[in-house]
Amino acid sequence: MWSIGQLAERAGVSVKTVRFYSDRGLLPESARSGGGHRRYGPDALDRLRLIRSLRTLDLPVPDVGRVLHGEDDLADVVAGQLTEVGSRLTALRWREAALQLLTDCTAEERAERLRLVGALSTPPGTAALARFWRCWLPARLPAKVTRAVVDRAVPVPPDAPTPAQVLALARLQDFVTDPCFVAGPRAGADHGQPEVHAPGKGHRPALLYAGLPEAYDLAAARIRAGRAPHPGEALDCFVAAHAASLSRRDTADFRRVLRRMLAAEPRIDRYWQLAAEVTRPPSGPPEPTPGAADNWLRAALGTP
Repeated sequence: MWSIGQLAERAGVSVKTVRFYSDRGLLPESARSGGGHRRYGPDALDRLRLIRSLRTLDLPVPDVGRVLHGEDDLADVVAGQLTEVGSRLTALRWREAALQLLTDCTAEERAERLRLVGALSTPPGTAALARFWRCWLPARLPAKVTRAVVDRAVPVPPDAPTPAQVLALARLQDFVTDPCFVAGPRAGADHGQPEVHAPGKGHRPALLYAGLPEAYDLAAARIRAGRAPHPGEALDCFVAAHAASLSRRDTADFRRVLRRMLAAEPRIDRYWQLAAEVTRPPSGPPEPTPGAADNWLRAALGTP
């Protein structure tokens, strides 16, 4: 049997550390001496070493206790800690990129950049962007369709951003929360377009928003390949979604009318420009956004 000092010496820790873990029930004593002093058996050394290993991984003392008492699985606790560390690292990378952004600019730019990045959390959230799209989309869309549109429209912030990506996301968040921008969301608006159908009899926006993703995916493949806008499967799918939402047939006359109705919306175009900058890879062209696909399809609608 070892005294508390002997156990501490063998484990390479202080007596205070042994007493701390003992008082919290993590290191049970085996007996007490005649004078009331704690005594520990040889198994206490292995347990103390395990406690130190878990604490070295920065596991909180309550988590260590649950592992030792069999209440939590060690693998689950370690996985949770790994996720937490990843979040902290992401926050630090965003903070580092933001500081770099404020360093690499003129004094005139610094005040404005500071205002923008000061509104970002670290790591940043995208709740404001999702909220904007839910307000912008037509009312009474099925929840499943709304979720699908929002998932596509809201860019995922990178874990290790560049200063340019920090600035783009800050500008994007500032953009969608500007009262002048969100004052009048238009029911029935398309991605990157003003309202093209006056809601009324036969108007079914759910069909439009359910059909556009396939058209955007087909157009995005052609954008990646460097293809100029042209008629074909992507455009046919795009027109079919609009025709179905209006209970119309895809005819040459309908395409001419649709082309006139689908005009560029500068404000939404700006949204997609910033969204593309947020997700721009370190090298190579940015991934086509739904807005880029929509522009390609509208251009294709005007080609012979």
